[in-house]
Amino acid sequence: MRYRQLGNSDLQVSVLGLGTMTWGHQNSESDAHQQIELALAEGINFIDTAEMYPTPTQADTWRTTERYIGSWLANSGRRGDVVLASKIAGPARDPAGQNHIRDGLSRHDRRNIVEALDGSLQRLHTDYLDLYQLHWPDRKTNFFGQREYPYQDDAESVAIEETLTVLAEQVKAGKVRHIGVSNETPWGVAEFLKHSERLGLPRIVSVQNPYSLLNRLYEGGLSEFSHREGVGLLAYSPLAFGALTGKYLGGARPEGSRLSSVYRTFNRYDSASAQEAIAGYVQIAEQHNLSAAQLALAYVIDKPFVASALTGQTSLAQLRDNLGALDVTLSDEVRAQVQAIHQRIPNPAP
Repeated sequence: MRYRQLGNSDLQVSVLGLGTMTWGHQNSESDAHQQIELALAEGINFIDTAEMYPTPTQADTWRTTERYIGSWLANSGRRGDVVLASKIAGPARDPAGQNHIRDGLSRHDRRNIVEALDGSLQRLHTDYLDLYQLHWPDRKTNFFGQREYPYQDDAESVAIEETLTVLAEQVKAGKVRHIGVSNETPWGVAEFLKHSERLGLPRIVSVQNPYSLLNRLYEGGLSEFSHREGVGLLAYSPLAFGALTGKYLGGARPEGSRLSSVYRTFNRYDSASAQEAIAGYVQIAEQHNLSAAQLALAYVIDKPFVASALTGQTSLAQLRDNLGALDVTLSDEVRAQVQAIHQRIPNPAP
């Protein structure tokens, strides 16, 4: 395993991290514990979760993922072996589907942050988090696959200055070691950094955004913040919901896969351009005796702005295959082949 400094923090995180958003829908508590055990045995030390997990969030299952992790921590006594991160949900984007999280009004203000953080700590059976993140912005902007900026006013959004002040209080209280953002834009990252410097408040050390062979938008504006400002990328969906393994090509929906069950209406990777790109990347992997997952992950963790790639797997076999990416060194030929597809079909699935 290789480790990298998370932004400008004192945290060293494994270049492959353990994503957990299926635990509670596709994975049982026993499955979750087995994944954690194998991950730690192979050197993974970073576990990422969120109060709303598993996704898609539902009234009868949200908070389950944290409980699964918490029961493992309570039983194992290995809190010190784990870099643990969680997230507070933002305001409901679809009130009909998120009213169960503080009545759909989970803004990033004092009441919500304190309530959400204390709840996460209780469920996780720990008195601190190494990293606490804002799951998505409190304002209207483009994230979760929305390409176009919405250009809407934010009459009810909480000011970033207020959010940072409350997060600083949690750091001072010892509940949180470091703070980060997620699904954030370059403007948002710049604002967080500006207010931290102006007010002498803790800086964000990370941004958790999507990054994969199908979505390299992070390179366009945010990667420079990683380079020059010490804000590391925690890359989520590096396998694009498993699409980059090739298992969904041609409309296939293998039994037990994400897109055959609770995510069956998720269609971000079904476009003709995305399917064409996936088929090309799978072909490159086959030419070089790699699994498609290993090629996709090796590409992501090769980037200097990536602190950790968060893999979500539903089986131990998938986790073992993902770990094989650590042994892959991308040749100039492979890089050129990957770039050729990207130039022809850039970012087909943001």
